[in-house]
Amino acid sequence: MSDSSTSSRPREAVPPGARTDRPGPRIGVALGAGAARGWAHIGVLLEFADHGVVPDVVAGTSIGAVVGGCYAAGKLDHVELFARSLTKKSVFSLLDISFSGVGLLTGARLRRRLRQALGGLQVDGLEKGFAVVATEVGTGHEVWLTRGDAVEAICASYALPGIFEPVRINERWLFDGALVNPVPVTVCRALGADVVLAVNLIGDNGFRGTVLNNHLSIEPSLDKLAAEIEGERRKGGLFSALRGAGRRHFGRREDGAPGMASAMMDAFNIAQGRISRSRLAGDPPDVLINARVSKVGLFDFHRAGELIEMGREAARRAIPEIADHVALTPRAEGAPFDTRA
Repeated sequence: MSDSSTSSRPREAVPPGARTDRPGPRIGVALGAGAARGWAHIGVLLEFADHGVVPDVVAGTSIGAVVGGCYAAGKLDHVELFARSLTKKSVFSLLDISFSGVGLLTGARLRRRLRQALGGLQVDGLEKGFAVVATEVGTGHEVWLTRGDAVEAICASYALPGIFEPVRINERWLFDGALVNPVPVTVCRALGADVVLAVNLIGDNGFRGTVLNNHLSIEPSLDKLAAEIEGERRKGGLFSALRGAGRRHFGRREDGAPGMASAMMDAFNIAQGRISRSRLAGDPPDVLINARVSKVGLFDFHRAGELIEMGREAARRAIPEIADHVALTPRAEGAPFDTRA
């Protein structure tokens, strides 16, 4: 585990799994944060494969760590199948309410699904060089996870404050890396990438901001949420109560106002947009792929099919620019998909 700063990891420090025997520049792909919109990363990587763009190293933040980890392990098909199988009902079934007081969800069910795909794999034992970004609770340090249990590292990277419980790794409590590095270009360069392709999922939203002379509403507190759940439990049972509360607090209320979790996600996404603009300006990638996904909600995990196609379209638009940096070897139609080629 390493704190932020490109100087803390030399450019030549290539982890096990990063191929160095193929001619041409070493390619890195930085997969950014974006909640449900992160399924677009799958489409980007599939389109890369069709055009012979094979990254040697992968860096991911939040949902980018989920897709990137599966890709680096040679299991992109697993995460694609899982994403496409999701429905509104099955998404809700993965949300396990936490009573710890440090997050709305424990994340245990999602962790189990990742274990099914990645088992006991280690970050530094994957087929490709891989690293994820997390944020240390309390200090705000940017932490790069480059070894250790892959599932724990990924869970730490997407542990959104207030939504998921933080993850403890090496005596540090960690949560979502999007707070410090939403599109981890710097990590790719530290892993030894000569050419960095970055996928930004929040670039089309703008977040350039202006000042509106208006009043803001305040979302219900957790105490009010608990009271609402208790009231609905008396009317229709616990499951009905949780389902009704889930609809309001993870979606929008009847008056159009965002629920508590949605409001937190929207605020977090605005912050990501501003942070990513600053980070990308300071260390721009060789090719920036802006996926146009703002029409899809941050909790719309059930819309994977649309998002994967959006990712493919974004990657196709970028192929001419990518060809300026690396040689393309398009995959023959019908040929098997192989991330290790």
